[in-house]
Amino acid sequence: MQGMAAAEKPVWRMMLVFLIPLILSNALQSIGQFVGSVVVGRWIGVDALAAISSFFPLFFLLISFTIGVGSGSSILIGQAHGAQNQERVKAIVGTTLTFTFILGVVLSLIGGIFTWDIMRLIGTPDNILEVSVHYARILFWAMPILFLYIAYTTFMRGIGDSKTPFYSLIVSTTLNIALLPVLIFGWLGLPELGVNGSAYANVISTVVTFILTLVYLHKTNHPLKFDATVRKNLRMDWDLLKLLLRLAIPASINMILSSLAGIAVITFVNVYGSDATAAYGAVNQVVSYVAMPAMSLGIAVSVFAAQSIGAKRFDRLKQVVRAGVVLNYVISGVLITLVYVFARQILSLFLTNHVTLDTALELLHIALWSYMIFGHSMIIGATMRASGTVLWPTVFSVLSIWVVEVPVAYYLSSFTDLGLKGIWFGYPAAFIANLIMQYAYYRLSWQKKKITRLIE
Repeated sequence: MQGMAAAEKPVWRMMLVFLIPLILSNALQSIGQFVGSVVVGRWIGVDALAAISSFFPLFFLLISFTIGVGSGSSILIGQAHGAQNQERVKAIVGTTLTFTFILGVVLSLIGGIFTWDIMRLIGTPDNILEVSVHYARILFWAMPILFLYIAYTTFMRGIGDSKTPFYSLIVSTTLNIALLPVLIFGWLGLPELGVNGSAYANVISTVVTFILTLVYLHKTNHPLKFDATVRKNLRMDWDLLKLLLRLAIPASINMILSSLAGIAVITFVNVYGSDATAAYGAVNQVVSYVAMPAMSLGIAVSVFAAQSIGAKRFDRLKQVVRAGVVLNYVISGVLITLVYVFARQILSLFLTNHVTLDTALELLHIALWSYMIFGHSMIIGATMRASGTVLWPTVFSVLSIWVVEVPVAYYLSSFTDLGLKGIWFGYPAAFIANLIMQYAYYRLSWQKKKITRLIE
């Protein structure tokens, strides 16, 4: 989609063209982790898989602010691109890259130095603590370059280019899968790194792909190539940074509090031992794929809405929302049905212990259907955020997590006979509550506001 040039085409069709590479990109981004989990879970053991699973919520917490910054920059880039103001696009890119790198260095130092303390704090079981710490530290030290890669991917999507990130992730995933057995098992004369090999494969593949992506953007004369204009803007434009942070901070707070909720949930799960932690990890792997269409649609709706606002095509916003909602229920509905049908076979890719497998199967059945509701609320929230309305969508999301999900999970798991299963009832409860609040605000307040561009 180039500045709404194809305005005569149906919005749903344009969105689908943008969405397919985006969904495939998100899937490919997880395939390396998926293959790593299969290799670790089946050939190294349940404890090794539990070590990775125990670290994931913490890692997500540490990258949350960067994801929020990326979300804010994509709104600004989308509006500037829709207004055909390429000078402002480059200024946003430069400021965001500088800020993201500094943030990555700070979080890398904090995470790398205090890994043992943090992993103990979240209640990582003693039998997997040392493995979890070593795995985590590798990813912590790589954060600055990982953050820059995430940022550049976000920029490209902000101008409507979902294909280049897809091509980049094909390279990254291929490298990751190729490196996994070599580093984990010590092939080709290299040392046997075990679980740590999965982390090194992730880091090396990302760094190499980032370099190749920058070369590709330069060779193809891409609008976002790392040229003299971007380098000139590698500084803090404080007015632009204030606007960026006004959009990013609420989104980041939402991400951070969501991550903290994930850490709270893993502490609830850890009480039941490493088998329960492994089941949690396997279910999270499956759910991450089920949630991809919803999350991808949220990104697509945000990009289309931001470009519509930038081009002052406010009449298209309702069409964008309608197309997003319909695509959500069609795509997510089909995917969820398939996962329900083949749940045991899918989970058995991660787990060989029958007790752990049965536990994971029960947990998956409880929460899986509600990800269609999750997708609906993502679309409503993304539309409002594209206009710069970020506070209330964030408040509703936070309330649904901390007033609904975490208390429900704690109460049902601690004070009822449901035990571990009670934790998973918190997810559908939170998704339903969030949709009700988001939709009520969207209809009763946001639709009555005057929408204006943030970038001129």
